[in-house]
Amino acid sequence: MKATGIVRRIDDLGRVVVPKEIRRTLRIREGDPLEIFTDREGEIILKKYSPIGELSQFAGQYAESLAQTTGQLVCITDRDHVVAAAGSGKKEFDGKPISRQLEEVIEDRKNVVAQKGDGKFIKVTLDDNGEHVSQAISTIICEGDAIGSVILYNKDEKNKIGEAESKLAVTAAGFLGRQMEQ
Repeated sequence: MKATGIVRRIDDLGRVVVPKEIRRTLRIREGDPLEIFTDREGEIILKKYSPIGELSQFAGQYAESLAQTTGQLVCITDRDHVVAAAGSGKKEFDGKPISRQLEEVIEDRKNVVAQKGDGKFIKVTLDDNGEHVSQAISTIICEGDAIGSVILYNKDEKNKIGEAESKLAVTAAGFLGRQMEQ
């Protein structure tokens, strides 16, 4: 564990303020759920809660199925990281933090179909190397909250992502959102 040197007092309602610098660094926004853990040494550990993370094994299997069917790279994200990736190049994306652009797409509940160079293309991760040429992104909505995205990503110039793949991403996002509600 890393010490920050910041000390806060608990108020009369049992609340403690997480400093702005830490919230910014860890990408914790107002309203984000935090999971609370304790250990034997009496430490309290707060961890960002990812609802889609609970479905990570299922999301991985779903991504694998989509990748096999479409031949595309498929990524499923929460609001911070790629939770599951399948298809060619998955190791470059799995577990990586998402880009600010993708974060905004999720926040704005958008669905995007883009080709490289059309001005709408979104970097998926912070270190996305830009090898892909087309994409379909759909936001996962669960109980009214935007909780992540489904992305179909393609490197093949000849086989660009179009309307069918866009609808597939929307369907996958809808399905995952409903799975979270159960």
